[in-house]
Amino acid sequence: MHLVSRFPLVTATLIAGACTAALIVAGHPGAAQLLASSFALAIAVYRSVAMIKGLLQGQLGIDLLAVAAIGSTVAVGEYVASLIIVLMLTGGQALEDFAQGRATRELRALLDRSPRVAHREVAGGSPEEVLVEAVLPGEILVVKPAELVPVDGTLLSAAGTFDEAALTGESLPVDRVQGEALLSGTVNGAEAVRMVATATAAASQYSQIVALVREASASRAPMVRMADRYAVPFTVLAFILAGLGWFVSGDPGRFAEVLVVATPCPLLIAAPVAFLAGTSRAARAGIIIKNAGTLERLSRVRTAVFDKTGTLTSGRPTLSRVQVAAGAPARMTPDRVLQLAASAEQYSSHVLAASVIEAAGERGLALLPATNASEHATEGVSAVCSAGTVVVGKPGFVRSRTTGFEPATLLGGQLGIYVGVDGVFAGSLIMSDQLRLNAPHTLAELKRLGVTETVLLTGDTLLTAGHVAREAAITRVVADCLPGDKVRIVASLPSRPVLMVGDGVNDAPVLASADVGIALGAKGATAASESADVVLLVDDLSRVATAVAIGQHTVRVARTSIWTGIVLSVGLMVAAVFGTIPAVTGALLQELVDLAAILNALRALGAGRSARTLPAKGEPVSNGQAPRPVQSGARGPL
Repeated sequence: MHLVSRFPLVTATLIAGACTAALIVAGHPGAAQLLASSFALAIAVYRSVAMIKGLLQGQLGIDLLAVAAIGSTVAVGEYVASLIIVLMLTGGQALEDFAQGRATRELRALLDRSPRVAHREVAGGSPEEVLVEAVLPGEILVVKPAELVPVDGTLLSAAGTFDEAALTGESLPVDRVQGEALLSGTVNGAEAVRMVATATAAASQYSQIVALVREASASRAPMVRMADRYAVPFTVLAFILAGLGWFVSGDPGRFAEVLVVATPCPLLIAAPVAFLAGTSRAARAGIIIKNAGTLERLSRVRTAVFDKTGTLTSGRPTLSRVQVAAGAPARMTPDRVLQLAASAEQYSSHVLAASVIEAAGERGLALLPATNASEHATEGVSAVCSAGTVVVGKPGFVRSRTTGFEPATLLGGQLGIYVGVDGVFAGSLIMSDQLRLNAPHTLAELKRLGVTETVLLTGDTLLTAGHVAREAAITRVVADCLPGDKVRIVASLPSRPVLMVGDGVNDAPVLASADVGIALGAKGATAASESADVVLLVDDLSRVATAVAIGQHTVRVARTSIWTGIVLSVGLMVAAVFGTIPAVTGALLQELVDLAAILNALRALGAGRSARTLPAKGEPVSNGQAPRPVQSGARGPL
């Protein structure tokens, strides 16, 4: 009953066909022809009205071929062929729904499993069930076993296990401990846990992903619009060949036979289905692509630009040692320098600040209260502590605010964070950052996929950037860049389209200026970051190459579907011009061409030959070498 109400014209066509067959078997061919012809003409008139309305709104009426085929087959008495064409025409929506349903299964899975209710703790009573939209930041929630985390929050229980596959593509459960962040849409394990909400439902990660999925599903790729333009010459060619067949043979039935095999479905359905399938497959891999046009640009990328800290490197440097300045006061011990630096950094959002604070915590150093904290973008921070005014950051930043500055003694794979107190240079924190394990493999994959130039774009020193570039096999290095410099450099790159990979926060301007911006969402950028075209929900650099491979496979499948349909249809039309294909046979062949084009478009759901499996995060690179530390001489911007 659901299918009958959803597709009433298909149901009516099947009933009309059954009645026509019954009349023929009963020996009433005249009545069968009258019934079938009348029904077919009624459908043709109905679709003609819709087609004219579309034309008035500037939309091409590709149904013109089908309507003309119905009219011509009725006129020459080929009423069975008329019913087959009507079934194709009315069943087109059902076929499209089937194809789009297959193509968007991962996207629909994301939408269907959106959190809807939450269990809010009530003083002195059992948790009450409320709609997820009613949850406010700061409220305590209970997440039951196998239940979705309703909003973003922080775990209050000692520990918990969560399935994050829907967001990140990671198949294994993830263990979280007290104080760690929980993302909405993840699935709780076997034990109930308590959490505190840190965002509303609308501002939570899962809702933002859903918004992106809807945007991507509604968008149209340039290739889809190109397929629409193909429909105009295709329609003209069909009428020319049909007229030629009639003129050469003198048989009006030849006109109908040609139009019967003129199939527009590969143009109307195949390309959109392929792009929806590609977007859906990317979502399954933890890659959210914001619009279909991005998939096409990904397929043509020739230059890949990378930020350094947190993108090519792990972004979590560890403290190697503290180097106290020779001219520092006697009270400046290594622990004191680290304590003061961490106290100033506690108000910074920079990834290096978190590493400094973590190092202080590991040594049991308490953070001092700080006031007048000020962060100077990509340069450093200053704050007033009990010991005086503390400055922490790049060498140039600290040198300009202190006396007695001394460059740090750095070994291979180390970076220096410089510290000054009350205008006197106090010392340096020597830290090391590591290249991501799969960075070299990812760069090699991009080269295999046709990316001819790779660029490292960083605010760090040339020495540091050169070291990273050699480790990752990057072809060009641009160092000492300010945010404005990055935008200008990306705009000037000649080999396009240009792909930019960053964290989606500090790199927002350059991500927006690139032809395709990819943000590592796991580094703190929400999925709704407007600066990026693609968001990786898992902190895995190899997904960059996966996204390019999916784009190439999707475009290849869409192009193949379009041209296969066109070539088969034109071949059948040419054959019909010479009278080799009867009308009924042609109508059945047309259905097979439509089905072949649609099924071929659904191949975009598969991996394709471009998408090889890359090492996931934490796996060793192919040569088996241990990760090497990265050298740096300054506090580098993200």
